[in-house]
Amino acid sequence: MPAVTVENPLLLPRVTAPADAVARPVLTVTTAPSGFEGEGFPVRRAFAGINYRHLDPFIMMDQMGEVEYAPGEPKGTPWHPHRGFETVTYIIDGIFDHQDSHGGGGTITNGDTQWMTAGSGLLHIEAPPESLVMSGGLFHGLQLWVNLPAKDKMMAPKYQDIRGGSVALLTSPDGGSLVRVIAGDLDGHQGPGSTFTPITMIHATLAPGAELTLPWREDFNGLAYVLAGRGSAGTERRPVRTGQAAVFGAGGSLTVRADEKQDGNTPDLEVVLLGGRPIREPMVHYGPFVMNTRDELQQAFEDFQKGRLGTVPAVHGMTAEGPRA
Repeated sequence: MPAVTVENPLLLPRVTAPADAVARPVLTVTTAPSGFEGEGFPVRRAFAGINYRHLDPFIMMDQMGEVEYAPGEPKGTPWHPHRGFETVTYIIDGIFDHQDSHGGGGTITNGDTQWMTAGSGLLHIEAPPESLVMSGGLFHGLQLWVNLPAKDKMMAPKYQDIRGGSVALLTSPDGGSLVRVIAGDLDGHQGPGSTFTPITMIHATLAPGAELTLPWREDFNGLAYVLAGRGSAGTERRPVRTGQAAVFGAGGSLTVRADEKQDGNTPDLEVVLLGGRPIREPMVHYGPFVMNTRDELQQAFEDFQKGRLGTVPAVHGMTAEGPRA
């Protein structure tokens, strides 16, 4: 069960789309392939197969887990560089430590989000704490990459540590959905995440049979990714299930619905809803570098090789590896 929850959603502010809002149709449904990242933790590539014109300003998203680790099994990522975009790491269940070559870092757990603006570049590491490695336990989260406009790509790196208790909590008119606004504005309710490109990031939990229709900015794109459970997307009720993404077309409202019956180990439909105003600039992507031109990519790679993105703190006794996705 997600860490950020409430006993009675009916006590929360309610949100719904205007009656005259045009419903966004579902353009396509894709299935995320499974793979491994870092030192070998399991991920689903949430946006695989989706054309970038439907993703902009988002670049990629990995669902990490859900996995119940045995003692000694938890894994992370070794030191790696970033430049030109933002990483958003949202921990639904579990715990992760992070540190960078500029001295930043911390711990995120159970509903927390680490929003890292890589900007001009840094080295970064993410790993489970030693206590989790020793004990094992549940780990589930996601990492989203958000592009930066050309004017912001070389800004100084910065962090936002967003605690689970600070997200805006809303519900549907019937109380059947819990809506967590992590970033952006939803019907006048502001999430704590601050972004350079206007976006909305939501984690919604829908009880079996519940339907959620939200107002959606018409200048934003619209995406829904199923973290767990079964349901449908759009008023046409296109079926979606764990590991699938729905791409929405134009309109002023977005609808998702939970099936009446869920899997035994998944009591509700868990879905991430994303929208953003497209940047509409050239984008070239190689591993952990996201720039506007191939020359800028080459410069980023050269700067990394020459140590201009920072050095690994000696206390770790680790050496930086080559660029990673």
